[in-house]
Amino acid sequence: MAIIDINADLGEGFGIWELGDDLALLDVITSANVACGFHAGDPLIMRRVCAAAVERGVTIGAQVSYRDLPGFGRREMDVAAPELTAEILYQLAALDGIARTEGGRVAYVKPHGALYNRVARDPVQAEAVADAVRAYDPALPLLTLPNSALHDVAGGLEVVAECFADRAYTPSGALVSRREPGAVVHDAEAVPRRAVRMAVDGTVQAVDGTEVALRARSICVHGDTPGAVALARSVRSALSDAGVSLEAFA
Repeated sequence: MAIIDINADLGEGFGIWELGDDLALLDVITSANVACGFHAGDPLIMRRVCAAAVERGVTIGAQVSYRDLPGFGRREMDVAAPELTAEILYQLAALDGIARTEGGRVAYVKPHGALYNRVARDPVQAEAVADAVRAYDPALPLLTLPNSALHDVAGGLEVVAECFADRAYTPSGALVSRREPGAVVHDAEAVPRRAVRMAVDGTVQAVDGTEVALRARSICVHGDTPGAVALARSVRSALSDAGVSLEAFA
């Protein structure tokens, strides 16, 4: 039987601005990637999401980012490795401290947006992220793409592969850039089908129609897209109907 984690990005509002329905998604997912204030989120939002996750038994992960609130962490940035390591430590420690006051803790780390894509191909930036996790708590897993550069520089850290039910893939197994049309899959019937294929067969259909091998332990569904909660529920239902066991990886 396949065992799969369902994760989503939460806490991505800021001040009076809300993005997504965190509470509804927490009833669906098994792991929550909580924004740590650099691309979105603030201390109050972080605390609310952590408290709700603990109440529902959802695993908390730190979604760390470049310092880029205006660009939602999706802008490519060149940050010196020592500075990036320190900024990852800052975010990780902040969220973990808040989570612990609510009876939980940070159980894994996932880069966000441009940082996520950068560490998939850039060993220098990847090592900066790994160094921060290693310094804070080497028992924390890193959640990233299969074949990411993080796998090569992890140096004793656990690296967990994930795939995206609602993102388009290139024939090489990379994510299609959000600058390209069709990068996000919105079809309410296609997304759960893709999730089942990823979990059961370990494959995904690329944008050119070819089949790409994609073995992963966690499937991400985005919480900031239209109809995200209904889509997440349909993914969870489809996986359960296919005999997939749903369980957090951390």
